[in-house]
Amino acid sequence: MVHIKDSYLNILVCKMAVYLNPCLSLPINLAENEFEDLIQKLKDWTIMHGGGMRSKKQYSNDSLTVVPFTLLPSVFPRSEFQKAVSIQPALNELTHYVSNDHAFLYSCLEKTIEVDEFTRNLFNLYETVRSEGFAQRISLGMLRSDFMQEKEASGYYIKQVEMNTIASGFGWLGIVSGDIHRFFFQQMGLLDKLKMLPENKALQGLCSGIIKAWELFNDKDSVILIIIENQSMNVCDQRFHEFEIARQKPELNVIRKNLTQIANEAKLSDTKDLIVQGKKVAVVYFRAGYTPDHYHSEAEWSARLMIERSKAIKCPNIQYHLAGTKKVQQALATPGMLERFIKDTKKSTDIRKMFTGLYALDLNEDGDKAVKMALDCPERFVLKPQREGGGNNLYGEDIRHKLTSCMNSKERSAWILMDKINPPVQQNYLIRPNQDFKKNSSLCDVVSELGIFGIILCDGDNILINEQVGHMMRSKLTSCNEGGVHAGDGVLDSPFLIDDCPMKIK
Repeated sequence: MVHIKDSYLNILVCKMAVYLNPCLSLPINLAENEFEDLIQKLKDWTIMHGGGMRSKKQYSNDSLTVVPFTLLPSVFPRSEFQKAVSIQPALNELTHYVSNDHAFLYSCLEKTIEVDEFTRNLFNLYETVRSEGFAQRISLGMLRSDFMQEKEASGYYIKQVEMNTIASGFGWLGIVSGDIHRFFFQQMGLLDKLKMLPENKALQGLCSGIIKAWELFNDKDSVILIIIENQSMNVCDQRFHEFEIARQKPELNVIRKNLTQIANEAKLSDTKDLIVQGKKVAVVYFRAGYTPDHYHSEAEWSARLMIERSKAIKCPNIQYHLAGTKKVQQALATPGMLERFIKDTKKSTDIRKMFTGLYALDLNEDGDKAVKMALDCPERFVLKPQREGGGNNLYGEDIRHKLTSCMNSKERSAWILMDKINPPVQQNYLIRPNQDFKKNSSLCDVVSELGIFGIILCDGDNILINEQVGHMMRSKLTSCNEGGVHAGDGVLDSPFLIDDCPMKIK
């Protein structure tokens, strides 16, 4: 027999060290074959409702594999969830102001671009279009701020992991993960628990931002261009954006191209219109272009420059892309810097409370102190380069090895040091494709990360739209450092909101 036993919330929050009254019982004992049938039904439901990805091992444009997910949603304090939701517009605003401050961006990245070729190429592209004059005043940010909970004296509180300004994924799969858990509750007869799963309209909100940008472009024959990877593993998350745009605005056409195809097929008119397949492009939505792997040659860099030079509204433009770098995040955490951009004292105070320790590693006294801290106690930190997409950070002894190798080199300036956030540990079942559940049906220790989506649409300094639009959650084994679903270590999850209650800390 496979027993789903004890109080329902005790399973959900075991290892989180939060123990509630056993009033939400799950009085179900399932035979092994019944449990396996349930898991297979959930997998089938998931892939038939858009929860799929391309297989990395056996890639095919004609097949999908089920996206990995947790059987149970993860407990999250309602007050902290609402705090993350409420602060997102202020974070959107901060990103916009930072992106338009050339002096600040340069001061943040000047040492990094000396040693990091990828960031240097991005910055040179930025300087090129800036010196020529930006062809498009309108900017669109589709952002995602990621948070983890951190233990403090009176409980657990959200701390920001990072701000994603390019290819902020899981607007669709974040919705799917909540729907998986709703279906699970329905199958278990737990209809009274559905209200604990918050509404999520991330996809609708993100796509409405693209459509509103298209409307501002004011050309009914223009199209949306989505920049994709050569092989799009996360195809459902991308495609459902297209499908939602078609649902909201049936007359609007969407084209998908990778940067190599843009280099070969697109052109820039004398009036700086971006032309693809004979159509003028109104909005370019980047789902690629955030890692060196997406630029195979100078052709891809030329394609990115062509896009940035054009009148098309970019999501993001190169300024927003640079505003999402780790060096910018670290600089904003220094005393007084946040207030340079956010004049409202309450907003800046609320944002600063969510920062964790962030340290520059430049070749100076402060950088030397940060290096010493990391070498003395590497398990307390995360070492981060200027990269997106997962799988790039260093932990534990790898931090010591890396910093030792570049102790007296400018190379260390390309990295930042961040206090490692230690979120509460919960237990869950992780459901993966091609999984033999007979051999792997035990509860696992996991930690979770919450992402909040926001859109900001601006005409120069005039903010036209600034909203929070939805959320996503992913979880990983406590034994894993990286948690990206696309990268292969993380799984989809969703928040199960609980009201504040006394905590028993381990």
